[in-house]
Amino acid sequence: MSLLKSKKSDRAAVSLVPPWHPNFRNFERLPDVKVVRTSFFINAVAIVITLGLLSYQILQEYKVHEIGVQIADLQHQIDANTKASDQAVQLFKKFQGEEAKTAEVAAFVKTDFVLSNFILDLGRTLPKTITLDYIDAHENGVSLRGTIQGTPDQASGEASAYIQQLKADAHIGSRFESISLTGLNRGTQGGTGLTFELFLKAKGAPKS
Repeated sequence: MSLLKSKKSDRAAVSLVPPWHPNFRNFERLPDVKVVRTSFFINAVAIVITLGLLSYQILQEYKVHEIGVQIADLQHQIDANTKASDQAVQLFKKFQGEEAKTAEVAAFVKTDFVLSNFILDLGRTLPKTITLDYIDAHENGVSLRGTIQGTPDQASGEASAYIQQLKADAHIGSRFESISLTGLNRGTQGGTGLTFELFLKAKGAPKS
């Protein structure tokens, strides 16, 4: 029994003794035995992020290019249609102006203007030295033709005075836009006086 106890104590003492050979391994110089290094994951993630950003940038550039192409196409269509559109607008404005003038002339001829009353007004305002030979009422106004007695100088003065008298008359002057002398000529050979022509332009009538 004493022998067995001594053997156990010897074994325990031996197990506490460190190995007999020293550890000469240099861990800093030993090769890396990791299957996948940590830097590989870092580089892979960086590459994935870079590729994602690059793809996004390319997609945005493509969208910008497509928008630019669409804008250029639309601008080309606008430029092609601008001339026709401007012409249409001008024609429409001209049509509106002509329509307004036509309406005014129609109102003048059909409702406001009564030829019989106008002739009575002319007879009321006609000077003794003037004779009316021709009256023509149409859509643009009224043309008068007649003869003025007297010398050329006197007849010319009488024509101017008659025009002013017609303009000042409440029933005649207010109906017309303008009253002008369109002709003044010598009378027939051997006769005295001058032949004249007046044009009483209706309000809203187009320019001749």
